[in-house]
Amino acid sequence: MSLQEQLNVEMKEAMKAKDKEKLATIRQLKANLKNEEIKLQKELKEEEEITVITREVNQTNESLEGYKKAPGDYSAKIVELENRLNQLMTYLPEQLSNEEVEAIIQEAITSLGATSKKDMGKVMGAVMPKLKGKTAGAFINQTVSKLLS
Repeated sequence: MSLQEQLNVEMKEAMKAKDKEKLATIRQLKANLKNEEIKLQKELKEEEEITVITREVNQTNESLEGYKKAPGDYSAKIVELENRLNQLMTYLPEQLSNEEVEAIIQEAITSLGATSKKDMGKVMGAVMPKLKGKTAGAFINQTVSKLLS
């Protein structure tokens, strides 16, 4: 089942269940996917869909962190954003463990013969296609940096 089909099925289920938060998340995601299609002027491939979902996850994470740091009681908004984040994560490929990510990066470093931080761009270029959507980009960056130092 394609992502669009899955979103349509889940949107109907959310409407029947009167789950407003889930419905809002799905509608927002569908809109962002459609906007990306319009921008690229073509139907999205799976990796492009993952890019859009990852962007949504990152934006939601940033909002969540902002509310957590803000003075005042935003507990309802925090719960709402956490639910949204959990919902979005279900559309991403299974997330890799830190050890699996580290092993993939170490393998790339070895095969490329990377020895210092000057080689970070080469390593990032090699591992990002393998890890895109499977773990946070910031974690990949930190791990590559750590392993090259």
